[in-house]
Amino acid sequence: MSTIIRDSHNRKRPRVTSVSITEGPVWKGLLAFFFPILLGTFFQQLYNTTDAVIVGRFVGKEALAAVGGGTAVYVNLLVGFFVGLASGATVVIAQLYGARDQRETSRAVHTAAALALLAGAVMTAAGQAASPFAMRAIGTPDELFQASVIYLRIFFCGMIPMFFYNMGAGILRAAGDSKSPFYILIAGCISNIILDLLFVAVLRMEVAGAAWATVCSQALSAVLIFIVLHRVKDSYRLTIRELRLTPHLLRKIIGIGFPAGIQSVLYTVSNLIIQTHINAFGTDTIAAWAAFGRMDAIFWMTSSSFGVALTSFCGQNYGAKLYDRLRRAANDGIKMAAGAAIVLTLLFYVTGIYIYKLFTSDTQVIAIGMQILCFLAPFWITYEPIEVYSGVIRSSGASLVPMIITSTGVCMLRLLWLFIAVPLHPTMRMVLACYPVTWTVTSTMFIIYYLSGKWSNAAH
Repeated sequence: MSTIIRDSHNRKRPRVTSVSITEGPVWKGLLAFFFPILLGTFFQQLYNTTDAVIVGRFVGKEALAAVGGGTAVYVNLLVGFFVGLASGATVVIAQLYGARDQRETSRAVHTAAALALLAGAVMTAAGQAASPFAMRAIGTPDELFQASVIYLRIFFCGMIPMFFYNMGAGILRAAGDSKSPFYILIAGCISNIILDLLFVAVLRMEVAGAAWATVCSQALSAVLIFIVLHRVKDSYRLTIRELRLTPHLLRKIIGIGFPAGIQSVLYTVSNLIIQTHINAFGTDTIAAWAAFGRMDAIFWMTSSSFGVALTSFCGQNYGAKLYDRLRRAANDGIKMAAGAAIVLTLLFYVTGIYIYKLFTSDTQVIAIGMQILCFLAPFWITYEPIEVYSGVIRSSGASLVPMIITSTGVCMLRLLWLFIAVPLHPTMRMVLACYPVTWTVTSTMFIIYYLSGKWSNAAH
């Protein structure tokens, strides 16, 4: 739709946005903004799953475990931190854009892009050096160690384009455009599938081929997101010559994003510890957990898309001081997220065994995978309040308390469970039980904090 706004010199000019965020029915605006993000999560998961499917079918279960086991957890650890950090830029840009502050919006966009390039360079260097130590730290079996290190080191070559794409997608969503990142994800997914088949199935590059296919696809996505940002005719237009770190905006972005990044890290650290326990059950269990992780990731990324949508949607309304719309978005969001969790649980209950067969024909791996799925999937719904309410709370700029809640309810409680409860009954099911226990406790704390309203005052 087209609306008339005034710039800093009080001149009228049209602005075209893909979604009405600050006017019209809240549920319609939220759904229209959310669905491209939701669809994007599925393409993102297909993007990530391609490596596992092709490697598992054309190389073997050891390669599947190398690509999708401990390596995936470490990738999630580092990338998750930056995505959390990038959410700080999304909040700042959404608030400035909603308040119609054209000059500061532009400066925030260029600060965010410069931060992505810098962080990507640092992460590339760190990943190259730390990969062998990371794999040893979680007790990776000897038969998987070399392939895992090769995959990680090549994967880290793509940190700059990966970070730039994620930051660019956050900028577009902050301005109300959730469709462009979705279209770019489709292009990246298609290129990844083609390159995976070429490098792994045809050229027999094995694990290295899967990693290089991902890096090349990430580079394509980064180029496309830059083209989109460079061509827009609005305050969030990105130009190379204006890339710089504006100190006060950088502090604000990091102030909001750093706790969100730590929150993501705490989740992944606990998952790393869980991975060490799973590794003790052998290669079949590791491969089954890796395959289940691809289904589990569809749920996580679907839930995450609710958080992303609500952070951007509520951020603009918070900047425009439309607080009633923010509260209505939170109420609608929790209903949608709960519904999605129920649908995904039922879907995977019916199709799970066939999905496992995409990854491997090993009957033992499939049997273990189905046990994992049937135990965990019914509890997915207990996680939804964490994603929804942390997204809404963060949209106001308050991100410290969500980090504290997460560190207490997820990280600390999981550690207690793994090091006290599991030794008393050291089974796979007891290890997995730490998920529903910590989801339920943390969700309860988020609901209480959201209903208190203290997060809105904490943002000032």
